[in-house]
Amino acid sequence: MAAARFWMDSASVMQQGKTFPSPIPTQVVSNEEFTPIGQTRDQARVEQAVVALVDRTASAKDLSRREFLKTTGGMAAAMLAMNAVFGRFFDIGEVELFETAAFAEQQGTPYFIFDVQTHYVGSQYDPLDAEASRKGAVSKQALLSLRRHIREAGLNPKLKDDRGTIDDLSWRNFVKEVFLDSETAIGLISTPPGPYPHEAIVPPAEMAHIRDEINRVAGSQRMLAHGLATPQLGAADLDFMAMQAETLHVDAWKCYTGSCPKGFDRGWWMDDETIAYPMLAQAQKLNVKRLCVHKGLPLGPVPEYNHPKDVIKAAKDFPDIDFLVYHSGFRGTTSVDEVFARTGQIPWTTEFCRMKQQHPEIANIYMELGSTFAQLVTTHPTVCAHLLGQIIGAFGADHVLWGTDSIWYGTPQWQIEAFKRFQIPDQLIEQHRYHPLTRQVKERIFGLNAARVFGIDVKATRNAVPQDILGRLRMSYLEEGPEPSHRAYGWVAG
Repeated sequence: MAAARFWMDSASVMQQGKTFPSPIPTQVVSNEEFTPIGQTRDQARVEQAVVALVDRTASAKDLSRREFLKTTGGMAAAMLAMNAVFGRFFDIGEVELFETAAFAEQQGTPYFIFDVQTHYVGSQYDPLDAEASRKGAVSKQALLSLRRHIREAGLNPKLKDDRGTIDDLSWRNFVKEVFLDSETAIGLISTPPGPYPHEAIVPPAEMAHIRDEINRVAGSQRMLAHGLATPQLGAADLDFMAMQAETLHVDAWKCYTGSCPKGFDRGWWMDDETIAYPMLAQAQKLNVKRLCVHKGLPLGPVPEYNHPKDVIKAAKDFPDIDFLVYHSGFRGTTSVDEVFARTGQIPWTTEFCRMKQQHPEIANIYMELGSTFAQLVTTHPTVCAHLLGQIIGAFGADHVLWGTDSIWYGTPQWQIEAFKRFQIPDQLIEQHRYHPLTRQVKERIFGLNAARVFGIDVKATRNAVPQDILGRLRMSYLEEGPEPSHRAYGWVAG
């Protein structure tokens, strides 16, 4: 990750020495697992249109820009600007710029939102920055750079005295961004890998501890936690899995086929009967039968190990394990528009969908949207529509899961709002026989599917969430006047 990087104080790119805190990012943000592309011409046009809409509307309402951006009108402005540049992908009306009630009326009944991929950074990760020299690893120095580049370059005077500490990525800030500034009801804590499983960016013991503490304080189940499985470590990993299941009571496993622990120089395949199958058998034995695997976004020294093709055979051989394919196997935004225009394919994802269609009997593979939706909806909405159409067509609307990769992208709320309003254009539905994104389909994707997979009682959770401590805190927070940060915590290309 040696590309030039700027830490974003807002969900926008720095231009001509000033920032604009767009409610929806106008440049691809990295989740620290891939190198982001720079701002596209269309994104620059969107940014200019958002600025114009916000300034015009704020002036008409006699508000400052900052005051207006706290309202739903800021989100409406961002989606209207995207419609103006990309075509009408978002169901949004201009009246929603001015009327909070109109924005709320369009939303309808609240969705049940279960985010199966959330992140924060453990305070004790990589204290000596030893990971900085290991290829494909995420170093603490990269994380601690935060907004330092912006501050030192003098691009944002507000950051003059900001030292950029790891606290910006802490679980405390995570709680505000995820549970106060968004409608998320339940989140699953995940982590990028470290040199060893117990030295991950958020080690399993800490993920489980924070899950338990948040649930204890809330008085209801708001968090679940991943354990880590690293099958290259052989018997040691099987023992570590047993500890995580029996002592930490992890809710699912997280695997990285493209990454490798210290001492290894390549990844592994999920259908490798020597390396992976003992791990899968152990998951069965421990009765933790949900396996979330990073596929797509080529992390690690050998990108090809992140291709999802190996999940097909593993899913057939272990039919009682649910395989959650994180990022939907999407290769990334680099050249995606050009590749799609030339071939009609979305790198890796289209191929995987076709493989699944050849095996309609497989019912235990789920496609997860973390980072993939965030990247595509802000850069190539047409490709985003095709990806959603393809994965729903191949795997079923009941096998697509909501994930945001936040807090790397800031609060998940902008992604929630974007998906609520996003539509596959009629011409694409007719031409490719895609299933439209109906209210019922979005309800499944937002949370009902994940609730089924993780055994969550949706009715009981819906009743508990408004009454628990976090629910009451959020209500007070919104009544007193929310203070959304409009920050994204991942890095962007300079």
